[in-house]
Amino acid sequence: MPNHKSYKKSLRQEAKANAVNRSVRSAIRTSLKTIRTASTKEEALQEMPRLFSMLDKAAAKGRAGFTKNAASNYKAKVAKVVNAF
Repeated sequence: MPNHKSYKKSLRQEAKANAVNRSVRSAIRTSLKTIRTASTKEEALQEMPRLFSMLDKAAAKGRAGFTKNAASNYKAKVAKVVNAF
């Protein structure tokens, strides 16, 4: 158990950030799975703006370990998958 007040606060902050990051990462992975398992190109195209928005927001806020370049790489890979339909 922490002895310092500031460490107790940092533990609370870490737990909150961990929960947010896990939620964001899960939503992105679910959206990716939806696109990769889509049966038609139209289904994938409907999900793409949602995924791109989530990636951009995560990169802008530094959530779930996403940087601007990582988000860009994900977008490129998704576009490649969709264009293969």
